[in-house]
Amino acid sequence: MSYLLAVVLFGASYMRATTTGQSITILDSSQVDSYTPYTYYASAGYCNATQTLSWDCGTNCDANPDFIPIAAGGNGDSVQYWYVGYDPSLETVIVAHQGTDPSDILPLLTDADFFLTNLDSSLFPGIPSDIEVHNGFKDAQALTAPDVLAAVQTTLSKYGATTITLVGHSLGAAISLLDSVYLSLHLPSGATLQTITYGLPRVGNQAFANYVDANHHLTHINNKEDPIPICPGMSLGFVHPAGEVHIEDSDEWAACPGQDNPSTQCIVGDVPTILESNESDHDGPYNGIEMGC
Repeated sequence: MSYLLAVVLFGASYMRATTTGQSITILDSSQVDSYTPYTYYASAGYCNATQTLSWDCGTNCDANPDFIPIAAGGNGDSVQYWYVGYDPSLETVIVAHQGTDPSDILPLLTDADFFLTNLDSSLFPGIPSDIEVHNGFKDAQALTAPDVLAAVQTTLSKYGATTITLVGHSLGAAISLLDSVYLSLHLPSGATLQTITYGLPRVGNQAFANYVDANHHLTHINNKEDPIPICPGMSLGFVHPAGEVHIEDSDEWAACPGQDNPSTQCIVGDVPTILESNESDHDGPYNGIEMGC
């Protein structure tokens, strides 16, 4: 993680964002608890494909005992782990991607070596040309995109589902956000997608953030003084979409309206620079759950 922080520090300078005029609201305990199944699904993204395909991964799997795995892949090195399946209790297809594991240098290098670039038109047909995203996130998502799409199509058909929920933490959060855009371009119009992420870095430019806000349902949860959500810096042209939920030092969950809300109740205001961050907050806890397999 230290290499990642050293590199992104250059791009993490603080810029004030515009506010929406909407007020920040505090989630009640039932609203916070409603994210718990998805938090465990995101944490299970760190488990290898054998574990998730058999749904035998300890606490992360035990927390959602009715889950039915359909496909899994990745090697945890050059290709992030991923899995797809169906949750009959939540009545949704689940798509999860592995996050940034500090013990694995290749994902760290993927995170650190960044610039803005256009999306591949063969994977994202018809996407506006002014949309640009982090090159490393783009490449990581492309490695698994066809397999994930095929698994989602199989799951939708097999269970008659219409809702897809994408989850992920850190790098996995970025891949899942790109997957949400990708899948929506290839699935039937009746399919509904929602994306719930944890420790999400900034993925793309202003046009990308605007596109996500206009076309997708995103909730991105960040924890206290986690440095990753303020990287790459806005000074480099990166912007978060709306949908932030910030876990404050008091453990209250604040719903922050707008893009990169500058309130001190939200991540941009709470952590204006890397020097004021705490990387140990990145893995959680998220309502008592630490990320990892």
